This record gives sequence, C-alpha cells and structure tokens, in this order.
Amino acid sequence: MVKIRLRRMGAKKNPFYRIVVADGRFPRDGRFIEEIGTYDPMASDNKVAIKADRAQEWLKNGAQPTDTVKTLLKKAGVL
Repeated sequence: MVKIRLRRMGAKKNPFYRIVVADGRFPRDGRFIEEIGTYDPMASDNKVAIKADRAQEWLKNGAQPTDTVKTLLKKAGVL
C-alpha cells in the first residue's frame, strides 16, 4: 500500500521531517517515491510546506496518509 508519511532528517535532538510518498513495505527513512513537502517542528511556528496539488493527486490515487500527516494536511488546507 502506498502511504504518505514523514521521513526523519536532521541531527540528534533537532528533528526535521520531509513528507514523502512511499510504499508501506519500505523503512521509514528508506526508499520513497516522491517528496511532497517538509515539516519543521523545531521552528517557532511549526513550519509546514506542502505541494498541495501533488498531495491531492496522490490522495486521489489511493495513497493513505499516516495520522500525523493527516493532521499536517488539514493544517495546510489540503484536506
């Protein structure tokens, strides 16, 4: 199953996430199909940048967002 999920980047105790579309069988930080956005929880305003058109296209094609990504998509106005 194709999932929209977070991929952890950044240093220890300084996380930065990329929102990616990946096959559910691949590891969290492993291979992915497409990067559709970023999320920085350490910024003062929890910066979220999502390519809305690509996210909607993947959702239309049946990709399932994780709970955290679903919340971020709602915050960004995609859902």
